[in-house]
Amino acid sequence: MTSSTVPDSEKPGIIRRIFAFPLVWFVIGAVVIIAVDQVVRVAASGFGTPIRIIASLVSAALAIGIYVLTMRLLARRRSPELRGSVAREILFGAAVGAFFVVASLLIITALGGYSVQWHPIDVLNTVSLAIVFNFGVAIVEELAFRGLALQAIEKLGGPWVAIAVTALLFGGAHLLNANATLWSGFAIALEAGVLIGAAFVWRRSLWFAIGLHFAWNTLVSLLGIPVSGNRKPGLFVTTTHGPDWLTGGAFGIEASVVTVGVGVVFSTVMIVAAVRARRLRA
Repeated sequence: MTSSTVPDSEKPGIIRRIFAFPLVWFVIGAVVIIAVDQVVRVAASGFGTPIRIIASLVSAALAIGIYVLTMRLLARRRSPELRGSVAREILFGAAVGAFFVVASLLIITALGGYSVQWHPIDVLNTVSLAIVFNFGVAIVEELAFRGLALQAIEKLGGPWVAIAVTALLFGGAHLLNANATLWSGFAIALEAGVLIGAAFVWRRSLWFAIGLHFAWNTLVSLLGIPVSGNRKPGLFVTTTHGPDWLTGGAFGIEASVVTVGVGVVFSTVMIVAAVRARRLRA
């Protein structure tokens, strides 16, 4: 039976069609995920480490639940991007993210931009908070940007348009961070937005994107370097030397031209892998 012969009573209503439009379910899902995350984190901010850890885990679980419900009830689709070998994808993504950070750090240090000293304070508290907090952040941001935004825009303009647009959105969102500049927003868009977008298009796994994002933020934080402008206690103290274009200045390593260059290399590899994977699927 063709669509023209389907009785009006069996056609989806106007409200359902509106909510099923990609940009609508993307905005609704992303706003709810981010709002709930902020409420939970603010509510737990005045408490000690155990409560803050629990709050991060609760926020991550709620974000996943909201994402799945958004896809089921509004987008009318399942969420295969959250299936597969979760542990394998997270570890693979984390390895890529860690390699990215270490490569950038070593190059900047070799150029005289950083000196790194071991200076741990309250190791258990520092490490546990860094791991749980950054894992929660990675889940929330990847569900919003790669899970919802990229897949919604991909339906309308294809994967490469989706990568470009979500990279700009990702960089723009980081302009709200402490010590942000137009350059740091562009740097985040290019080195992280494009990279993680291409990584998702390649693997079609949000867990891979989450693992990459998580390892990146966690390692930078533990090195004592600001993460997107926000500095938290780490296991090392990294001191900057030289111009901001080399070190990233107060925003951190993500605003260094070295990191942007490394990001472009990694992104190119991901894009080539994504193109090959799409050909194989075809």
